[in-house]
Amino acid sequence: MKGVKLSRKNRRNNELRPTTIKVNYLELVPASTLIKQGDTIVLINTTINDSVPPFLQGSGQGWITAEYAMLPKSTPSRGNRERKFIPGRTFEIQRFIGRSIRQAFDLKKISEKTILIDCDVIQADGGTRTASITGAFVSVYEILREMVELHEITKIPLKRWIAAVSTGIINDEICLDLDYEEDSTASVDANLVMDEEGNLVEIQCTGEQSLFTLEELNEMVNITSVGIEKLISIQKEALGVQ
Repeated sequence: MKGVKLSRKNRRNNELRPTTIKVNYLELVPASTLIKQGDTIVLINTTINDSVPPFLQGSGQGWITAEYAMLPKSTPSRGNRERKFIPGRTFEIQRFIGRSIRQAFDLKKISEKTILIDCDVIQADGGTRTASITGAFVSVYEILREMVELHEITKIPLKRWIAAVSTGIINDEICLDLDYEEDSTASVDANLVMDEEGNLVEIQCTGEQSLFTLEELNEMVNITSVGIEKLISIQKEALGVQ
């Protein structure tokens, strides 16, 4: 398996699509964050609620949860607007985002409050769930910073910087950050969440058209760590953090 040899659409196999993150994108919405990764665009808004799910009541611990939706015309063919019924794919992605962001912050330090993340895909060209996680981290960090400024908490309860990106195998080449066309032809498709030290938070990896070996999985993790390092530097730049 060759990890970083060929170019595809003017980028090498270990290169991210052009990625930008803008914090406070909406003037009237605190911590609103827009992430653009290639042609995928996701708007993330974060809300603080003064309550927690029943299983945490009386614990003194907070919670993070997420909602995710693709706007009807985020893809070339219009999809139905998600209202009362949440499709299984959407529900699974919401849980994926929530699990990932909960690993980044110490929820015992925010008391019994719920951080609700809304991820709305404006335009989809692959990697919407991973872009949502990368952008959601920034939005949550920013709203926690506002809580510090309002003296609601003493400091940002950060445990680790995290980001997420897709990886796959296309024509026997391991490629980072797949767009829709690449994802639809990949023989193996993976979404990985990692921290700044290269530790894994979660792996979703599927042999879409073929099996894959442990060696190939390790190579996917290695190439992903390159992308995660870059994404975290973009997060820090957007937040003005050294």
